[in-house]
Amino acid sequence: MFIALRPSIITVMLGLGIISMGVLIIIFLLKFIFAKHKVDRSHLIEISRTQEPRLFELIGEIVEEVETNFPKKVYLSADVNAAVFYDSSFWSMFFPIKKNLQIGVGLINAVSVSEFKAILAHEFGHFSQRTMKVGSYVYNVNQIIYSLLHENRSYNSMAQQWASISGYFAIFVNIAVVFIKGIQWILKQVYDVVNLNYMRLSREMEFHADEVAANVAGSKPLITSLLRLDLANHSYQIVLNYYGNKVAENIRASNIYPQQRYVMEFLARKSNLPVENNLPQVTLDHLNRYNKSRLVIKDQ
Repeated sequence: MFIALRPSIITVMLGLGIISMGVLIIIFLLKFIFAKHKVDRSHLIEISRTQEPRLFELIGEIVEEVETNFPKKVYLSADVNAAVFYDSSFWSMFFPIKKNLQIGVGLINAVSVSEFKAILAHEFGHFSQRTMKVGSYVYNVNQIIYSLLHENRSYNSMAQQWASISGYFAIFVNIAVVFIKGIQWILKQVYDVVNLNYMRLSREMEFHADEVAANVAGSKPLITSLLRLDLANHSYQIVLNYYGNKVAENIRASNIYPQQRYVMEFLARKSNLPVENNLPQVTLDHLNRYNKSRLVIKDQ
């Protein structure tokens, strides 16, 4: 517009400077599209129906009861955990996402069949939640914000090269930097608002998933399994730490899970916990005995 209004060397230079400033800001705002985020799943082993027919039969029963979709893929992990996850990308904000199920062998090793069903029902409670779609938005928003706040090395190098062409262009680069700092300040405020609200939603989603599990498998198996998980995980970590200290001696276990059970039963006997169906029954009083936390958050 400057150039069209009054063509001259000054307006051409001014126009080029403003255009360069605008291009720098646009590149900054859109560079996240080209960022690559590789997800490491080397710790997971995908399993199929032919390998584990009984497990897939149980999953099918729960899926039918919860009235949700069968997982896209089922994975085994080594730890004491179960989780739902999905492949979240920029395009998953616009298209339906297919969820995967992750099951920890350390978890299977520490629960009964009814308790295992309750835990899986909790995870499939998440499968039934449409609000999980929000997680994809939040994940991608966080990736974008992180990219715009922290992954700026190549962008800064490009801006410096542009500024080094002449002192004249350096002026407009500096103006662009002021705009970009303002954008980054706004993004920090957006991050707080988005994530605090999503944490609040996540809490409600957990309560809902517990309700689904209690309806499918009953409340008692859900309670007894959750009370035991800390003991199961603690036993698992003791075994891992033991063999971690034996690496230098080239000592390893062919299967750590019988040893996880042994440690769990040993700790249960030491704490005088009752045993039912070869599994320690951890009570809430027992857990509170070891809960020495003095941290109180008034506004959660």
